Amino acid sequence: MKHLKKWLLFFLIIFGLSSFTNHKFYVAVFQLEYVQQKNVIQVTSRVFIDDLEKEMNEEYNRKFYIGTSKEVPDLKDYLSRYFSGKIKVKLNGNEKPIKFLGNEIEDDVLICYFTIPAQTPVKKLEIKNTTLFKTFHEQQNIIHTNINSNKKSLLLTNEQPMRILEY
Repeated sequence: MKHLKKWLLFFLIIFGLSSFTNHKFYVAVFQLEYVQQKNVIQVTSRVFIDDLEKEMNEEYNRKFYIGTSKEVPDLKDYLSRYFSGKIKVKLNGNEKPIKFLGNEIEDDVLICYFTIPAQTPVKKLEIKNTTLFKTFHEQQNIIHTNINSNKKSLLLTNEQPMRILEY
């Protein structure tokens, strides 16, 4: 009976751990920081390359091979177009363009840099971010902000892709 309990516990542990490998978490992180001296909000995004490639491959009907020797030469143009279509920002009620600056790769994450013009002090920030929502229904975009030395974080999902923050 003692051996039966050990084997039963062993199989329960193995079954429990194997069920975790079947579920992948879809998360991207975005940092927005208001730099008053430069009249901009600096944006840094961190997105898993394989997830972004899958969505961009479907959206543009093209293979991108991000971070490999086969990477498309006009990747920056596609990244700019993709993120400009997925991230919408209103400052104090006025929609602002997002300008793609560049990107780099860290392990399996693509880090992208953007700026948003902010000529007046930010009192209200409305952000809509649907990055990867088309391909991954479970996608969650975590937004960290540092506006007027006031740090806030929020979570955007398919069910709630837009939020408003007041400072």
